[in-house]
Amino acid sequence: MKYITRTVWILSIVSLLTDAASEMLYPIMPIYLKTIGFSVVLIGILEGVAEATAGLSKGYFGKLSDTSGKRVPFVQIGYAFSAVTKPMMAIFICPLWIFFARTIDRFGKGIRTGARDAILSDEATPETKGKIFGFHRSMDTVGAVIGPSLALVYLYYYPEHYKTLFYIAFIPGMLAVLASFYLKDKRTHVQKKKSSTPFFSFLNYWKVSPVAYRKVVTGLLVFTLFNSSDVFLLLKAKQAGLEDTMVIGVYIFYNLIFALFAFPIGILADKLGLKTIFIGGLAVFAAVYFGMAINTNLYFFFGLFFLYGIYASATEGISKAWISNITDKKDTATAIGTYSGLQSICTMLASALTGWIWYNFNSAAAFIATASVTLGVMGYFMTISKPEVH
Repeated sequence: MKYITRTVWILSIVSLLTDAASEMLYPIMPIYLKTIGFSVVLIGILEGVAEATAGLSKGYFGKLSDTSGKRVPFVQIGYAFSAVTKPMMAIFICPLWIFFARTIDRFGKGIRTGARDAILSDEATPETKGKIFGFHRSMDTVGAVIGPSLALVYLYYYPEHYKTLFYIAFIPGMLAVLASFYLKDKRTHVQKKKSSTPFFSFLNYWKVSPVAYRKVVTGLLVFTLFNSSDVFLLLKAKQAGLEDTMVIGVYIFYNLIFALFAFPIGILADKLGLKTIFIGGLAVFAAVYFGMAINTNLYFFFGLFFLYGIYASATEGISKAWISNITDKKDTATAIGTYSGLQSICTMLASALTGWIWYNFNSAAAFIATASVTLGVMGYFMTISKPEVH
């Protein structure tokens, strides 16, 4: 464990606390918004605007982090923004203020993502990238287990007392911000500063990025374009007859598997190759989606969500580790921020596409379409040769 440095530990604890705060609210957010007058359409618009804000800002602030040569301030400000919005969602209940608070929350994610992942990359060698990113994802996802579990326990004793949960979520959020002040910036190569950094300047990176980066990210984005929100998996489980508490339970179970396997799979990726493990993760994903299309057994859903946790462990941290290995160190935040930004936009489109297929045909058609495209993406990645590590 000597390769897990103090900085990696601090970042991982910060992510754990923040995810616990955010995921505590995930199961009850749509219910709460309905109680204060939001329609389903308005909820959809809110989430769309919030995710688009996060997506576009990831690229911009990743670029800004590289040009300034600083990482830690972006991490601290990003986590602070997410923390302060938790009580705001309970205090300000008019739609305009809810839009503002939710957008600021996602904006905070956009500010910190590229810089945080660049710090993780700097703390690793090409031979330990899988371990470092896997460990961080594992700790981050522990928070996604703790948060909904606390929400379930709280709502069991205090049903429909949603507002109080937003105040409770503020506590781990602020602890994360305090922990982030133990981070220190390393000396980095500062790029020649320009008078200003235009918001969409990060898109220029695509033109100057390594060929290997463009090839890998193209495949990742095609996959993302058909990989819709996890809400559709939960909706399928609900549609098949699972009770509400069981739906939340299966979501917690998925996050638990993700948390348990992300680090060991990261270790395996360093031995077998990041690309090999990622393709294996896509194979598991395709199996899950084919299974979702045909499954009618309620208990079998737990098996599918177990496999879904394995898929997440083999892809989420691994993809960023892969990208950081094929780009120049001075461009790490820009490279990951650009990918994360484009990924967010593709995720929005994916959910709209899946919803359209589900509505016009059926759920089985939506899942089969995604699984089929995934098989094609696997074939594409198999044609990519091992790139030179930067």
